[in-house]
This record gives sequence, structure tokens and C-alpha cells, in this order.
Amino acid sequence: MVDEAKLNDFIGKMLGDLGGAASVAMVRMGDALGLYKTLQAAGPMTSSALALRAGVHERYLREWLSHQAASGYLAYDPAARTFALPPEQAMVFAVEDSPVYMMGGFDLMAAMLENQPKVQAAFTSGGGVAWGDHAGCMFCAVARFFRPGYHSNLIPSWLPSLDGVVAKLERGAKVADIGCGHGWSTVLMAKAFPKSQFIGYDFHAGSIEDSRAHAREHGVSANTRFEVAPAKEIPERDFDLVTSFDCLHDMGDPAGAAAHVRSLLKPDGTWMIAEPMAGDRLEDNLNPVGRLFYAGSTMICVPTSLSQEVGAALGAQAGEAMLREVIGGAGFRSVRRAAETPFNMILEARP
Repeated sequence: MVDEAKLNDFIGKMLGDLGGAASVAMVRMGDALGLYKTLQAAGPMTSSALALRAGVHERYLREWLSHQAASGYLAYDPAARTFALPPEQAMVFAVEDSPVYMMGGFDLMAAMLENQPKVQAAFTSGGGVAWGDHAGCMFCAVARFFRPGYHSNLIPSWLPSLDGVVAKLERGAKVADIGCGHGWSTVLMAKAFPKSQFIGYDFHAGSIEDSRAHAREHGVSANTRFEVAPAKEIPERDFDLVTSFDCLHDMGDPAGAAAHVRSLLKPDGTWMIAEPMAGDRLEDNLNPVGRLFYAGSTMICVPTSLSQEVGAALGAQAGEAMLREVIGGAGFRSVRRAAETPFNMILEARP
């Protein structure tokens, strides 16, 4: 028998979910048209004033503003008929260096929806979807999604949590950033430690091209370079530090990659592995963060891994115990959790 109260609660939840889904296009338009940043800079504005300043059609803008106010994304003053971007919402929508800037997440949702036909076909075939074959600019969205976390944590807290690594970087170390994607992690480290040399590796040629552009744009070409190479085929050796950001679980053969990383390091070297935050049991991950990561894992991580050799498909919510098993099995004598955020766990592995 249906419990009417439970049904009504669930319908309320579904209305919230559908409202969030409907907001993806609205938020992305606001970002693309510069509406959030204009409101942040100018303060409270009527729809007419904002339309004039932003160079958009007032009637479209009025409807968009109404949606944003109904969503709680903007504040509305009925007496003055003005809309404003509160400072807390600005951190999410307008301040790109904010630790909670989430525009990349909205881009990622759009890319995942566009990718549905390919993943849906893989559900029945059991095959994968190669990283370079995902729909839209998945790579751009992923880079934009992860950049705020790296910007806020990598230099201030993650690297200092590793034993002796910052001192090596300050003196001058050799570093491999494996699975560097668009190179934001590599560029951040290269800017902070100009005496060290950084090599970013990724198996996706398009991402490496973007990495090189980012290095030029941020003035770190002198101590960085980027190469196309799968994790198990990196030819250089004697690295003081190897980093892998949010990519080990995407690899087809993470155990093989871990063993290769072990061979790349100096005897006193360090491997830093940043992976999505997750508990070891499903019930530990039944929360808002797990909800997002399981969706991303279904649509991106598992298909990417299954398209490669071995196809281990650890998934984005593999958990620390599984990661320790993979890393420890490659011959690392020490694996510890060095740092964490609500979205990431940072593991330090030593030979």
C-alpha cells in the first residue's frame, strides 16, 4: 500500500531534482553571457539596466533572472525590482579562483547528457567509450571542474602534507605529472617551484595541446613540457616526485600503471595520488558527493577504463582500501592518506 506522505516527500525531491536539471542550461547561459560577473561587479540591477550593460535582450533576460531568483541563485528586491548576486553565490558562479567555484560542474553535466547515447550503447555491449570519443568537450569540462580544488589545495596543503617533498621542490626536483589532462596541476606546481622541472604526460593528444597553451599563457614554459604518453609507456626515469590527479581509477590497468610509476621513481622518491573521496562500502557513499561521483563514474570513468587494456574499471568511488591494494601490490612499502577534502583524498606512496 502506498504511503501518501512518503509519496509526497518523494515528489518534492523529484521536483527539486528536475529544477536542478533545468538549471544546467540556465546557469551555463549566464556564465557564457557574462551575467554573473556583470552582476558581481555592478551590484543590484533591474532587468533593463542589466540588459543594457550586458548587451542582451531584456525580455529573455527578465525570464532568466526570474528563474535564477526562484532557484535562490540570485537575490530579488520586490520594492526596487532589482536582482543581485550575493557574495556566497558569487563564490560558486563568478569567482574562478574560489574553492567552491562550480561552473565546471555545470559544463560536466551538459557533457554527460550529450554522452548518454554512447554510454547507453556500452551498457548492452559491455564495451567502453574511449576518452577521446566522449561527446562534446568532456576534457574541457573535467579540467574546469577540478581546477578550483587544485588551485585552492595543491600548493597550500596537499604538497606540504607529503614527507620532505616541498623542500625538494624548492631546491629543484624532477617531477612527472601523469594523466595531467589540460595541465592545470602541472602549471600550478611549476609556478610555485621555478627551480624544479615538470613533465606532464597524458594519453590524449588534444589535452596535451591545451596543456602546452596553458603553460605559455602562465609563463612557465621554461620549466615545463608536456608529452603524449600512456601511463605505462613513460620512458624517462629518476623522478623525485610523480603525481596523478583524479586519473588512476580511469586507467585500464591501474595496477600496471602503479608498477611502472614505481620504476620511474628515485629510491627516495614519492608518488602523490589524488583520488575522489569515497568510503570503502557503498553505504558509506550514499550522500550528495557520492551521488555526483557515481554518476560521473557511470558516464565517464568506467566507460573510459573499459575501453583500454585490462579494463579494471575501478570507478570513481573505488575507496581507499581498493586503492591501497593496487598501489601496495606494485611494490610500494608505504601508503598513507596524507590529506583530504570533501571531494578528494590524497595518498602518499613511497618505494
